[in-house]
Amino acid sequence: MTDPKAIQPSALDQLPDRDPEETAEWQASLDAVAREAGPHRAAYLMRRTLERAEAGGVALPKLLETDYVNTIPTSAEPGLPGDPEMEARITAWNRWNAAAMVTRGAKHGVGGHIATFASAAWLYETGFNHFFKGKEADGSGDQLYIQGHASPGIYARAFLDGRLDEAHLDNFRQEAGGHGLPSYPHPRRLPWLWEFPTVSMGLGPLSAIYQARFNRYLTNRSIKDVSASHVWAFLGDGEMDEPESTAAIALAAREELDNLTFVINCNLQRLDGPVRANFKIVQELEAQFRGAGWNVIKTLWGTAWDELFQLDTTGALVRRLREVPDAQIQTYQTRGAAYIREDFFGKDPALAEMAKLLSDDKILECFHLSRGGHEARKVYAAYKAAVEHKGAPTVILAQTVKGHTLGEGFASKNANHQMKKLSVDEFKTMRDLLELPIKDSDFTDGVVPYGHPGADSPEVRYLQERRAALGGPAPARRTHALAPLPAPAEKAFASFDKGSGSQNVATTMAFVRLVKDLVRDKETGRRWVPIVPDEARTFGMESLFPSLGIYSPKGQTYEPVDRDQLMYYKEAKNGQILNEGITEAGSMADFIAASTAYATHGEAMIPFYIFYSMFGWQRTADQMWQLGDQLGRGFLVGATAGRTTLTGEGLQHADGHSPVIAATNPAALTYDPAFAYEIAVIVREGLRRMYGEAKPGEDQNVFYYLTVYNEPMPQPAKPAGLGIDEAIVKGLYRFNTAESAGVTAPANAPRIQLLGSGTAIHWALEAQRLLAEEWGVSADVWSATSWSELRRDALEADAALLRGEERVPYVRQALHGAEGPVLAVSDYMRQVPDQIAQWVEQDWSSLGADGFGLSDTREAARRHFGVDAQSIVVAALAQLAARGEVKAASVKEAREKYGL
Repeated sequence: MTDPKAIQPSALDQLPDRDPEETAEWQASLDAVAREAGPHRAAYLMRRTLERAEAGGVALPKLLETDYVNTIPTSAEPGLPGDPEMEARITAWNRWNAAAMVTRGAKHGVGGHIATFASAAWLYETGFNHFFKGKEADGSGDQLYIQGHASPGIYARAFLDGRLDEAHLDNFRQEAGGHGLPSYPHPRRLPWLWEFPTVSMGLGPLSAIYQARFNRYLTNRSIKDVSASHVWAFLGDGEMDEPESTAAIALAAREELDNLTFVINCNLQRLDGPVRANFKIVQELEAQFRGAGWNVIKTLWGTAWDELFQLDTTGALVRRLREVPDAQIQTYQTRGAAYIREDFFGKDPALAEMAKLLSDDKILECFHLSRGGHEARKVYAAYKAAVEHKGAPTVILAQTVKGHTLGEGFASKNANHQMKKLSVDEFKTMRDLLELPIKDSDFTDGVVPYGHPGADSPEVRYLQERRAALGGPAPARRTHALAPLPAPAEKAFASFDKGSGSQNVATTMAFVRLVKDLVRDKETGRRWVPIVPDEARTFGMESLFPSLGIYSPKGQTYEPVDRDQLMYYKEAKNGQILNEGITEAGSMADFIAASTAYATHGEAMIPFYIFYSMFGWQRTADQMWQLGDQLGRGFLVGATAGRTTLTGEGLQHADGHSPVIAATNPAALTYDPAFAYEIAVIVREGLRRMYGEAKPGEDQNVFYYLTVYNEPMPQPAKPAGLGIDEAIVKGLYRFNTAESAGVTAPANAPRIQLLGSGTAIHWALEAQRLLAEEWGVSADVWSATSWSELRRDALEADAALLRGEERVPYVRQALHGAEGPVLAVSDYMRQVPDQIAQWVEQDWSSLGADGFGLSDTREAARRHFGVDAQSIVVAALAQLAARGEVKAASVKEAREKYGL
């Protein structure tokens, strides 16, 4: 009997026990079972009791792990519909062509992955045959996040149903010629097939969760009813090591996303070896997902194991399976029956007796071949249970063998991720195993042939009939012929043209004010998707709370503490704002789902995601690359931007480099506007380009990155004159001259051109005044709204010249004839303005905030980095002195005068 003194204090001790005698009886019963039948029997009874309690609605914490067996026993499996033999033949052809494609490509050194699809073939084929809805189905069909390394198998299936030909397969990973297939799911490279990029590990599962969530958002806001759509994410067990893979699983459970299923291919291997060599990855994942609130289905063992479990009258087999680490399971896969008898069965007398009843062939069948993920019936049972489960997302943990059917040289070998080809003899062995009608003579000159039963064969007809019944081909991406969105009323933009007068306004506030006006637009207002990671009050967006509402699938089940205030915290089931909490990764996943709704759902949505600029590109640049790959459209807004505008926050909050990272993304149009009217012009142009009437040859699949500032400054009126809007969009225009600014120096004074972006233009304007009044130098001030767009245009001009076309970069056109040298300044590292230096015909110099940030006042920080007005004056004088246009002594005098 258990010693009561050994029982540790429990939280239950704090609760009154209304019947101590009854409690003691239950405890004594448990002690008796443990004593007479053993602790394993006691644990079994406790688990069954807890299951009964849960089924009866008794509120108890859930068990986080179950035994290492299938969740759905064979006796409870539904029958497999359709024609299983036909589906097996289709899968065999797809296995063959996937391996052939990669092997043939290996001759060109392009690589590829064979083993992943070999292990996961039935996970995909069962879905394609019975579950995955196409674009012609209700709603928008299903959304499939395909595991990237399995792409050869998806291409093989598209080849079988006629969507690809042999030329496509022969150009796997060879895209330069225009007829090739990308290595992984890349919508930008193959936009009619792939919907979602998944190979940047961890981003697929994260995106899938927010896609399922965004589907609910669209339905709840009555944009489009996509309640029939299901999101399927195919993942690897090794991929689950990535923090992003499980970062949002609590959100999925909290919002009861039963329109979402994760299928984790548990082949127990990652790139170099076992996923959990000394542990069990399936059990770890089960506990993690079950603890988060997911429905967990384990599909581990094939039907060959049924006989073993029936012989397990003592529970010894289940106990042994639970204790054997993953790496040893892999070892059994490569060892003979004698080794398995000794090492697995020989550890327990009861198992040793069981093994005497098993033939060597039976042992090898179980340990080498029979896995739940390799049997269509077991996969079908898991998928059916997943789509029928309500109230929570489902994760299916399907155990497979990496390299299954590829032969002994591949199966479960640690190096199989790097193994790119099979020999001819290995292919012949595979052919015999799969029973494919491919002759030895088909291997011409040692080249493995592709296999196809014929366009009118029973296999192809069956495949196409199944897909027709499910709503068309899958995966598939549709570019809908959407009518351009009507332009919002001009009044929303024109209101910024007159400036703010004597009122100081930060450009962050100007942007928020513009959005407030745009979301009221009768035609397009409801299509805006404001996204913020729990910083709405920082950016002055709280006024949108009561008018737009914060999205919550449960609405508002409480009375907010600020309900008596005008701008109270309002949640609503049809709320428009996505306030994600402190997660930039989650917010970006939201943005990606919203920005691609025009293709996924045929509904153009206009997301804008506003964030601390430091925590955008620096933290989530990988997702922004994913956004570009997925052809997303919308506005990213880096607020409190710049190295010196956010005072007091210090190094970690001081952004001096986001435009540098943004410049590396070909789909990003990066702007650093200085004034409110520039923001209005850029947003209006962005709406036209992404959602309105595109110009000939214009790529609509871009997104905008705008930097805005929290420093209140006077907002000037928009300069008069033709072409200002076009110049703002192109990236550079002359804001004023020394003469128009009224700070003219003596006649024939030296002249310099000051280029500034964002908040730096205010320092340039002050420097303009000081140069004229104190040093007799005339300066013209230019607003560089986009250094990167100037560079992009110049690069395109260079490329045109190589083609024999005469084209002058816009930056050179704009500055042509401007007198004197050019001095560029920004609140970013000098690398940002220096992007355009090689195309500027004048002498070039730049100032920027290089290095780490620091906590201090704005003025002190700008002096520290040498970008304040006085520092600009000294730099300008130095540049002019080098040209002999001012005395060299003026530079020293200015330094001393300003205390530099």
